[in-house]
Amino acid sequence: MTLQQKELSGKAFVLTQNDHGRKLITAASPQAVAQGIHNGMFAADALALLRGLEVRDDDTQSAEKLLKRLAHWCIRYTPTVMLDAPCGLILDASGCTHLWGNEENYVKDLTRRLQGFGFHVRAAIGDTIGVAWAITRFTKAQLIVPQGETMRALLPLPPAALRLDAYTVEQLEKLGLRSVKSFIGMPRMSLQRRFGEDCIRRINYALGHEQEIREAVHPPEPYQERLPCLEAIVTRTGIEIALEKLLGAMCTRLRAEGKGLRTSVFKGYRMDGKTVSLTIGTHKPSHNEKHLAHLFSFRIETLEPGPGIELFTLDAQKVEDAVPLQTQLWGGSPELADDRLSELLDRLNTRFGEGHVHRYIPDEHYWPERSVIAAQKISSRINAAWNTNRPRPLQLLAQPEQVEVTAPVPDYPPMNFRHKGTLHKIARAEGPERIEQEWWIQNGEHRDYYCVEDEEGKRYWLFRSGHYDATKKTGWFLHGYFA
Repeated sequence: MTLQQKELSGKAFVLTQNDHGRKLITAASPQAVAQGIHNGMFAADALALLRGLEVRDDDTQSAEKLLKRLAHWCIRYTPTVMLDAPCGLILDASGCTHLWGNEENYVKDLTRRLQGFGFHVRAAIGDTIGVAWAITRFTKAQLIVPQGETMRALLPLPPAALRLDAYTVEQLEKLGLRSVKSFIGMPRMSLQRRFGEDCIRRINYALGHEQEIREAVHPPEPYQERLPCLEAIVTRTGIEIALEKLLGAMCTRLRAEGKGLRTSVFKGYRMDGKTVSLTIGTHKPSHNEKHLAHLFSFRIETLEPGPGIELFTLDAQKVEDAVPLQTQLWGGSPELADDRLSELLDRLNTRFGEGHVHRYIPDEHYWPERSVIAAQKISSRINAAWNTNRPRPLQLLAQPEQVEVTAPVPDYPPMNFRHKGTLHKIARAEGPERIEQEWWIQNGEHRDYYCVEDEEGKRYWLFRSGHYDATKKTGWFLHGYFA
């Protein structure tokens, strides 16, 4: 609240929610608590107790959004961060603390950074989520619970440190059991009969006898590499070095598993909390780090480091089996299966964008505009042969365009034609070549095609649709351009 509304800093204020027409206090600032105001009071009673108390509405959705934003920010300390509503975060620090030297430095750096944002922070490390939760809320001195000393750390704490519900805590205190050591050694069956199964579960969670499962806000990718930086990176050279290290580690792993990536995301986590990223895709599964680095290099200048990047990650979001081609003993060429062709297409697509490079394969149709289709991928099989016995234009129009033609007799080539207002006088012509309609479609007339050349030396592909009929105007169309 005070981060966005600076005027509340240092003042006594409370947050409230409506409860049957009355405002119930859900949170109070330290200054208000010092004056005897606490959660659960009604705002009217608090105002009577402390004049000048600021009362604001409690927006639970904003608090949840803020907690999620902090969880995503903490990704620089561990790939696994979990929410502990309403005001806690759980970080799986396994295998991460050595990057800061030791566990003490890890905790101190995390708390220092969050305090720099204006938050009041308590953090601890332990063998279990339960003991770390208890230490942060019920002790002031100890931050690190040494491995194997979970029980010792919990013994002097009150029952609430085990995250028991309020009713169970009240019952324990009425029985004089005011610390964990006073009941932790009791038979489990006795505790379960008296306080319920949840009490036993909470004890097991805290001691590590039962695994506590939480959902991470950002589940790590199965194929992910991370590179924390000792100093913030602000130069392109530094970014390229980080990318090279991540690609080397990723491709080594992919090769060992017989895999290759199809889609990859390179992310940089900046000092100001923002994230920048680059995404590439490949036509075939690839674990060639030099080729992948070349793809990233086309866009690396768009990666804004801002005040500096402190963590880099590389995610292989789509991974497929990469089967190596058998090397031929005598000559031959892998043609479409050649990795060099696939890598060339990857570079073109990365440089110019998707949709600029296509592969077409023949389809079983007579009419030219239907005789080719776009291949779904580079390795698509050809089910029909290319027709190479007659000349075809270099550029084929997707749809024939109607033209006005002058022809001396019905079966003769045209003398001239007008297309888009321009008259073309024909100097040479070849044809006709008849292409029938497709009997399985029965749509349209047969076509008589002519290859014609005008006086300027430009060549065109024209056709007349159907038989010549003197009683009606015959349709002529332009369908392509030769070189």
